[in-house]
Amino acid sequence: MATQARSIASLTISFGLVAIPVKLYSATVSSERISFNMLRQNDASRVKQQYIAVNDGKVVERSEMVKGYEFAKDQYVMFSAEELKALEDTTSHSIDIGQFVPLESVDPVYFDGTYYLAPDKGGAKPYTLLATALRKAHQCAVGRWISRGKEHIVVIRPIDDGLAMHQLHFQAEVRSLKDLGIEPAQVSDPELKLAQQLIDHLAAKRFDANEYADEHRARVQAAIQKKVEGKEVSLAEAPVSAGGGNVIDLMEALRASIDARGSKAADLKDRKAPKRAAAPKASRKSARR
Repeated sequence: MATQARSIASLTISFGLVAIPVKLYSATVSSERISFNMLRQNDASRVKQQYIAVNDGKVVERSEMVKGYEFAKDQYVMFSAEELKALEDTTSHSIDIGQFVPLESVDPVYFDGTYYLAPDKGGAKPYTLLATALRKAHQCAVGRWISRGKEHIVVIRPIDDGLAMHQLHFQAEVRSLKDLGIEPAQVSDPELKLAQQLIDHLAAKRFDANEYADEHRARVQAAIQKKVEGKEVSLAEAPVSAGGGNVIDLMEALRASIDARGSKAADLKDRKAPKRAAAPKASRKSARR
């Protein structure tokens, strides 16, 4: 990690009297995302964004701008950059651990960003000790971290031979599912039994990210390469939705899903099974005797 990636920051994990120096790395690769620039169509010239004042339609330069908060319809209080800076928390280079909890008790809806932590100079032993202890206890560490003037809740958990840190949303940032007004429907026992059978058919021991490829990215890359080579990109028709607005019997849909899954599994098994030569008829008769 230290030789292949550039660290974002040097931090210290602290809990009790223990301090572990670590380096922070992004867990995702932004360069893997395909991005496009806005161009003028007739000559491929790059275009730039401008800000237009609503009152008179004039272009406003960045040097003329301030931030404002709308406290009532079309009424704002303005803040200068210096005033906003004074409201920020002082960036901390310490992750203060407050408690240890089971990872499954942290709902994924709170996850925001993911980072990797690697031991910094002199931190190898306490780093390994923390990762090993968390793994054996089936726990994760919950703490606070101030970055870019804002406080964050973080979870530190063991992953492979190291540690990962997940930045969390605060409770106020997560909408309650009750806001959607979902009303549970009645489900019969036979429907539940078939649904469970379908789940059993599709069950796996664990999630494996290698089984899922980014097909959209592959299509975009192929189209880009064709454009670079001066070739035309064919416009495929949009896939037709199978739904069609028709009401499908739930039991029939479940049975069809199970049957399709079963036949697919059987076909796969036949293809993988080694073919054996048929035994001579005489030998089979001998076997019966």
